[in-house]
Amino acid sequence: QVQLVESGGGLVQPGGSLRLSCAASESIFSTYTMRWYRQTPGKPRELVAFITSGAITHYADSGKGRFTISRDNAGNTVYLQMNSLKPEDTAVYYCNAYDTRTMRNYWGQGTQVTVSS
Repeated sequence: QVQLVESGGGLVQPGGSLRLSCAASESIFSTYTMRWYRQTPGKPRELVAFITSGAITHYADSGKGRFTISRDNAGNTVYLQMNSLKPEDTAVYYCNAYDTRTMRNYWGQGTQVTVSS
């Protein structure tokens, strides 16, 4: 069972940048699609971006041009670089690993991102 640990969240001013990291407990190289989601109170969790094992990426409209997802397969780590942050990006960000063999999802505990002056 994959365990995921997010880090890199915090408080940043509008226009600033953060890089979130998600460390996996085992190899995510060949069969996992890795995703970042975010959630604010009272709202459903929403997809921010994903990257497949073949490095195909997809971004929600909210992050296009500002966010970049990448993966380090050797280090079992996925990153979300967030630039030009806006107050509406404030949320808890969750890392998700989707096993394409078993169709199981694994979640991290989340990391808080707050964009405020």
